[in-house]
Amino acid sequence: MKYDFINGATLLVNKPLEWTSFDVVNKIKYKLKHTLKVKKIKVGHAGTLDPLATGLLVICTGKFTKKLNEFQGLDKVYEGTITLGGTTPSYDAETEIDQTFPTDHINSELIENTRLQFIGHLEQAPPMFSAIKVDGERLYKKAREGQVIEVKKRPVIIHDFDINNINIPHLDFKVHCSKGTYIRSLAFDFGKAMNSGAYLSRLERTQIGDFHLKDAWNLDELIQHIEQYNN
Repeated sequence: MKYDFINGATLLVNKPLEWTSFDVVNKIKYKLKHTLKVKKIKVGHAGTLDPLATGLLVICTGKFTKKLNEFQGLDKVYEGTITLGGTTPSYDAETEIDQTFPTDHINSELIENTRLQFIGHLEQAPPMFSAIKVDGERLYKKAREGQVIEVKKRPVIIHDFDINNINIPHLDFKVHCSKGTYIRSLAFDFGKAMNSGAYLSRLERTQIGDFHLKDAWNLDELIQHIEQYNN
């Protein structure tokens, strides 16, 4: 596949574990500038993934960066694992477990009844460890300083939420949701609704609108592909 990076290209990339979305953008931008021998090139992404999440990033270059807002508004599909019996400040495995809860009362019937409560139009509070700005400062910065801020709940839509495998304390799931949905908050709220605790222990984004992870580049392979434009 041949791209016109300067005028505009849309790239699908599988974000590696522990990389930030900005790390991926910066890696591609650096390689494009040096390979194409240009001082400036616009590169941006639609929909941030947390460092411990993997999966689909839609990245645009050049004039196609104008499409990013449109892409950000598309529905998303995720697959992952919720771990029951504990909570973390970040709602995922980035931080240590701060509270433990019983799981003896949790069975498949309770899981199913609770799952159904999380389908449809919901009000969801973002995690404290998120990039949302409050008083001009990112929430995660306030969280790392030990501050606890009351964050206003936001409307989201969960179109589908399926539990594919139950192996308590681990629940494998697939969710189809609107933009702005925090899967970490979904995991936290799901545990709380079962009179227990939960955090997100694995997450992979598999789809953004009609863009699919199966069509995405491995980052190293994309970098190698870009290097060929030197010839």
